[in-house]
Amino acid sequence: MAISIKLASNDSEVEQVRDLCRQWLDWHWDNYPSDWPTKGNPMDPERFAQVLRDLPELHARPRGGIFIGLVDDQPAGCVMYNEQSAGVAEFNRMFVSEAGRGYGVGRRLLNRMFDQMIEDGYQKVIFSSAIFLTHARAMYEAAGFTDMAHPDGFPNEWKPYVYFMERPLLG
Repeated sequence: MAISIKLASNDSEVEQVRDLCRQWLDWHWDNYPSDWPTKGNPMDPERFAQVLRDLPELHARPRGGIFIGLVDDQPAGCVMYNEQSAGVAEFNRMFVSEAGRGYGVGRRLLNRMFDQMIEDGYQKVIFSSAIFLTHARAMYEAAGFTDMAHPDGFPNEWKPYVYFMERPLLG
């Protein structure tokens, strides 16, 4: 089993990442709790389609990046980041396909992204996620993330459903 992680560097690789993100969107809605709100959801298909169109601009080098994970040269996972504030990067759209799970792709994506963030001059990384994604939270905690407060202005109606975490990149 050959596993590789790399920065998406051409249109074909970005399109593979978009396809993985579409799989993530489908998985999200297949597993989304029925008693959760839907209004204002960042995973709204129309809103998400616009994000996918803009991926290269949203995560452009040198202040961001898009990573793709391959298992036996087949797209299996992705993660991307951009600058949130001075010295702080934010990552999002972390996903490992069902076929790619169980090989450590998620952890390898995180580690490669951390290395690139450090090289890019970041000192800290943050992200948010839905509380129903308990399997992901365990991986983030194992990678050294700790809880942080919801940022100012975060909608009150979403606070029970979303958590934020942070991790220093150095030291």
